Amino acid sequence: MIYLSQLVGNPVFDLNGERIGKVNDLGIATGEVFPRVTALAIEGPSKTPFMVSWRKYVESFGESEVRLKVVATDIRFSYLQPSEVLIARDLLNKQIVDTRGARVVRVNDLKLSDTSSSQLRLLGAEVGVRGILRSLSPTLERLVLRAAKSLGRSVPERIIAWNYMDLIDRDLSDVKLSVSHKTLDELHPADIADIIERLDPRLRGQVFAQLDEERAADAIAELDDDAMAAELMGGLNDAAASRMLSEMDPDDAAELVSELDYDKAEKLLRLMGVQERKAINQLLGYREDTAGRIMTSEVVLLPEDASVSDAIRAIGELDDDFESVHYVYLKDEEGRLSGVVGMRALITSDTDARLADISFDDLVTAGPDDDQEDVAKDIAKYNLLAMPVVDDNRHLLGMVTVDDALDVLEEEHEEDLQIAGAGRSDSDRSQAGSNILWLLRSELWFFFWMAGIALLATIIEPQMGLAHTLRFALALPVAVIAARDAVSFTTNFYLEFGPEDEDAPSDLGFMLKGLGLGLLFSAMAILIATGVEAVLSPGRPLDGEGILVGFAAAAISIVVSFLSTPVYLGVLRRRDASNRETSGQVLSSVAMVVAVAVFVVATVLLSGAVLV
Repeated sequence: MIYLSQLVGNPVFDLNGERIGKVNDLGIATGEVFPRVTALAIEGPSKTPFMVSWRKYVESFGESEVRLKVVATDIRFSYLQPSEVLIARDLLNKQIVDTRGARVVRVNDLKLSDTSSSQLRLLGAEVGVRGILRSLSPTLERLVLRAAKSLGRSVPERIIAWNYMDLIDRDLSDVKLSVSHKTLDELHPADIADIIERLDPRLRGQVFAQLDEERAADAIAELDDDAMAAELMGGLNDAAASRMLSEMDPDDAAELVSELDYDKAEKLLRLMGVQERKAINQLLGYREDTAGRIMTSEVVLLPEDASVSDAIRAIGELDDDFESVHYVYLKDEEGRLSGVVGMRALITSDTDARLADISFDDLVTAGPDDDQEDVAKDIAKYNLLAMPVVDDNRHLLGMVTVDDALDVLEEEHEEDLQIAGAGRSDSDRSQAGSNILWLLRSELWFFFWMAGIALLATIIEPQMGLAHTLRFALALPVAVIAARDAVSFTTNFYLEFGPEDEDAPSDLGFMLKGLGLGLLFSAMAILIATGVEAVLSPGRPLDGEGILVGFAAAAISIVVSFLSTPVYLGVLRRRDASNRETSGQVLSSVAMVVAVAVFVVATVLLSGAVLV
């Protein structure tokens, strides 16, 4: 076995031992299960590139050199064929799709197998840390492996086999990748969406363009980022974008259209069929984050006196792309929703049985203006596969399905986590990177403490010396952590109580509770500081140089932080009302900046007042 990193840069000698250049790249024939190396790209004198046939000219190769069968004057150049790719240029350090694991990975090295003394085949891509180490230095890789072994750990290779690699970084649409190659079109739409979200922005449109219209419509409906979906849709021509919208379920199409530019959306809707346009326009008429916006109008609605055979016939006549049928809904003579028949009852009943006789009439319904989160919670509460949405006259408008309810709950959960200061998880993120991000999020206060010390040193140290500055700075973490806790107190209140909740405390009550917590926190800080000062400096008065000055400044900062909680609550509510996300980390950072500023100002005033 040999790796590309061990070959690139090696000298190339002709039959007489004359050096004619160095290895620059390898070409492979992609139409094989394990592609054969067919060409050797050489960088000649004066960095002149040229390519020769591997089979015709290469005699032997190794980790230190490549030798040719002929003298330099007998070499005839060759050219890359349409079915060939250069693996260093087209694969190394590029993103590829691991179609087996349904994820996006970056190629760090390429593993080759020598089937004979002169023939090479590509086995797959190394996407782990060993490929990075090897490309830096083989010696470094060996040292890391030995160190890991001494600690009882291993650093395994992470090889993605060629037949599970999908190339996306250049146009290879005319290249037959492999006789058994699994491509994006064979993946589940949710996996395709997950892959697209993890790609570099410049590659998303390129990958999306490889999908057929039906698969693209399914994949774009699975994207969590509406702005990204709109961007991909905006990159298509109007006719293709309109056809894709027609392939989507009405609720998914309406959500996507709402993210598009108004002129673009109007143009696409005009190009659609009458029925599809009518369904989307109906949903767009409802406010965002309501049941009407996420419901689908594709339902099976029959009269009460219809029979089981009528229902089965109606279901059989539905289009293939019709929303999944969970229930058959019934209407009375005035068109009002009167009952529902589940699939189990439909299958187990006689074909001539009346639907009204086997229906369930104690229905849980929603209104089109009901909050989507409340509807989703009711679907989970009553274990429903779908909830009917009715107007004031109880006429059926559509239904909210369980998959849409799960999307809503997941979205709300992620927003709550973000407001609470937790980041979104990413299963593809490396463990080391994940740990670093966790550390930065959890211990952010430490960096504000360091910044505060630097600010204090700039202002106070020239007058009072470094020792006194550091003595004051001992209390700064108390102020910074209290500011973070004030934001946590606010976000917890915001997540627990909505502005219209009847059992929620009043804003005045919230403010008074926050002030009480701030006063309690600051009093505890002063008491502890007084005790520490008494132990370290018994009988010493407050002279502007003791620890107590710093804690007094911290107490002032704490009170200011908790007095600011109504402001933070107002920010959260205003951004939520305008449907904008709020990051708890950003809010905490703002609060800590304010806390550091108040602490520094209070320290200067207190120490200066005593020194006068």
